[in-house]
Formats: sequence, C-alpha cells, structure tokens
Amino acid sequence: MTKILETHTMIRLAVCIVIGAAIWLVPAPENVDQAGWHVLAVFVATLVSFLIKPLTMGPMVLLAIVFLSATGTLRFADALYGFGDTVVWLVVAAFLIAGSVAKTGLGRRIALAMVAKLGHTTLGLGYSAAVAELILAPFVPSNTARGGGVMAPIMNSLAHALDSKPDDNPERAGSYLMLVGAHSNLVTAAMFLTGMAGNVLVSRAAKDIFEVDFGWGTWLLGSIVPGLVTLAVLPYFLHRLVKPTMRDGRAAQQKAETELKSMGKLSQHELIMATVFALLLILWVSSPLHGLGTGVVALIGVSILILTGVQPWSETTGNSGAWDTLIWLGGLVSMAKALKDKGVIDWFANSVQVYVTGFDAVMVAVLLAVIYFYSMYAFSMLTGHIAAMAGAFFTIAIAAGSPPLLMIALFAYFSDLCGCTTNYSSGPVCIYYGLGYVKASHWYQTGFLVSLLHLGIWLSIGMGWWKILGWW
Repeated sequence: MTKILETHTMIRLAVCIVIGAAIWLVPAPENVDQAGWHVLAVFVATLVSFLIKPLTMGPMVLLAIVFLSATGTLRFADALYGFGDTVVWLVVAAFLIAGSVAKTGLGRRIALAMVAKLGHTTLGLGYSAAVAELILAPFVPSNTARGGGVMAPIMNSLAHALDSKPDDNPERAGSYLMLVGAHSNLVTAAMFLTGMAGNVLVSRAAKDIFEVDFGWGTWLLGSIVPGLVTLAVLPYFLHRLVKPTMRDGRAAQQKAETELKSMGKLSQHELIMATVFALLLILWVSSPLHGLGTGVVALIGVSILILTGVQPWSETTGNSGAWDTLIWLGGLVSMAKALKDKGVIDWFANSVQVYVTGFDAVMVAVLLAVIYFYSMYAFSMLTGHIAAMAGAFFTIAIAAGSPPLLMIALFAYFSDLCGCTTNYSSGPVCIYYGLGYVKASHWYQTGFLVSLLHLGIWLSIGMGWWKILGWW
C-alpha cells in the first residue's frame, strides 16, 4: 500500500506547524486583535512552507484558509475574500491567454522572430525584454497586464523555441528569460506613475499627507536616471547569476529563420489571437476613458478566444496553472487583508517608530524605506502592500522631520522594486514563476540579490540625482 505522505513531507509539515503554533500561543501585543495574531501565525507558517515545500503552494494555502475558517479565526466569507479580487482574476485570465498564445503558434512565431533578430546571445534576448517593457510601461497602466498578459507568453514561447522547457533544460535559457522578464517588469513599473495601478495610491498619499503633488512628470523625473541605470545593469547581472548554458546562439538563429519560413502565413487562429492581443492593449491603455478594469478586459479577451474556438472550454478548464494560481494567490490576498483589518500591520508600523527615533531625518527616511522594502515578504500583492504600509510610514516620517520629496520618492519607487523579493509579490511575478522554470528556493535567493542591487543603485545614484533636483 502506498503511503499517504512520505516521511520527509510529514517532517516538513511538522516544522511549519511548530513554527505557526509557537506564534499562535504567544499572547497578542497590545492593540492587536487576538484573531489577527492567529492569522499572522498561520500566515508565517504558510510562508515557511513556500521555502521548505512539504507540498506545493496551492494545497498549503488551501489548508491555511480552511484552518482559519474551521477555528473561527476568520469568517468563511472573509477567508474567501481574495478569490473575488480583481487582480487575482487578472492573473488567472493572463494564464489562460498565455495558453492560447502558445497553442495558436503566434507566440512561437513572435519568439522565433526575436531569436532570428536578437538571439545571437541569451544576454541580447534579456535586453530585448527590458526594452520592450520600457516601451510598454508608460501606456499600459497595469504591470500584470503588461508583464503577465503580453510579455510572459512571449518569453515562454521564446524559451521553447530555444529548446528550453520547465522539465527539460530549463537552465539552457528558460530560467534566465523568466527571471529577466519578471524583474524588468518591476523596474519599469517603478519608473512611471502609470507603470503599475497601485502607484496612484502613493501619489495620493503624498498629496494627502505631505501636500505634495507627485504627479506623472515628477514621478518620471525622479525615476529616469536610476531607472535607466537599473535596466542597463539588470539583464547582465541576472545573466551572471543564472549563467544560462546557451552561449553562442548563432545556430539557434539559423534554426529560427528556417522554422519561421516553414510556418508560412499567419493562420486564422493566429490572426484572431493577434487581434485579441491588440484589443487588450488598446482597452488597457484607454481604461481611463471607458472605465473597464484590467481584469474585466482580460476576461473579455478570454471570452473572445472561447467564442471563436481558439480556446475550447475544455482547454480553459484544463489549464491547471491558472486554477492552481487562483487558489494560492486568492488565499494569500485573503490573509493579507485580514492582517491589515485586524491591526497587525498597524502594530508593525508603530513598532518600527521606536527604532527610528533619534536618528538623522534623512537616515530615518532611508531606514523606513529599507524596512518598507523588505516588509514585502509579508504581502502577496504590491497594491496591498502600498495600501497597508505607505500612509503609516509617511506619518512616521513627518514626526521625524524627513524631507517630504525624498520620502515620497523612496516609497514611490520601492513600492514596485520590492516585488523582487518573492515569487508571490505581484501578478506578473506569479505568472513568470508559475511557468515552472525556476524553483521557489532559487527565486528567493535570486530575488534577495536583486534587492541588494536595487538598494545599491537607488540609494546611491538615485539619491544623488534627487539631491541635484533639490529634493533633499
């Protein structure tokens, strides 16, 4: 008879349970709801499970929300809150669209064209992804729509064209391409007010708390220098970290040119897919005019693909990556919201204030920004992180006398760059990770090193540029 769970799985589960129980049994700090503290215990145990992997993310998050509901820690409706979140459904829709891009062959055609033009090295392909993100970012006000809906399917198809698949030679090129795609997306999200939907929350908080108009032009003025430097360094930095085994791509270029010719003209399904692609871009860019959310737009695209037969319903329901992501991402969003609603996040922000008292005002701004950056480990969405933390930390900065524009700039750009830390930080990161080329432990390790790169550039070149601008 087959064992229900292997011994190593049970040991890892036990480690998660012990850590969660240890936090659970500690009395909640003052001003923190006991239920909120219990949510924190389960949330930390869940994060530990992502690292030691007793089971995959989906079942671990499902166990967490079932436990919180069964113990009465959260109402069942509150535990299911994340499954109705629009960004979660945008991610699901992007997975479904990615499947159609691959199935129709359009993604392969685009990927082969990229290989033929730029594929003499994997490094060249990395820079092409960064440039594509930079071009799209000002006009697509959702980094999930841009990275997950547009770029990720192309990067996935590109990896396949280079004979690199999640279960077959991922180290050849796929791992590098997924990482450079995800991290470039976060940099371009940071560079433009319209690069990520949640950026508006920082701009609004700057107006409400500091009475500073940190609008589109000011945002770009502050980000242009450190942002371009980061994009110039990042593909090479990741190339050195990941070290893809494919070096000389000339053979791949010749193969790509041959296969591109053999594909012939665009098929009917490719034309439909290309039209849907264009429609999605137009609707995402023009969202301020028609008011449709990015998730609704993405599902419109999925609906068209179903109605035209490009993606039959059986294939839609059979996309395990999309529905697995719905489970773990929706559950994480539910727990993150509960942490905020039950006072855990406010307690954390107030606790931080004790440690920054007595420091130089500029140093306080930097310390708060770094703490804010790494607190992203506790969040599953960039927008949720901004909404929960930015206003509270801005208030602490006022008390410390930190320069308003410096504080706003650090938080504006770090609100997106901090997404590098985990594999669940934002929609596009979830999608790139979900493609399966990079293990969770490797994503964490690489993300931490990229975080050091960001801090090094933005706290040196960035602050130097802001000094020239007179922001501090």
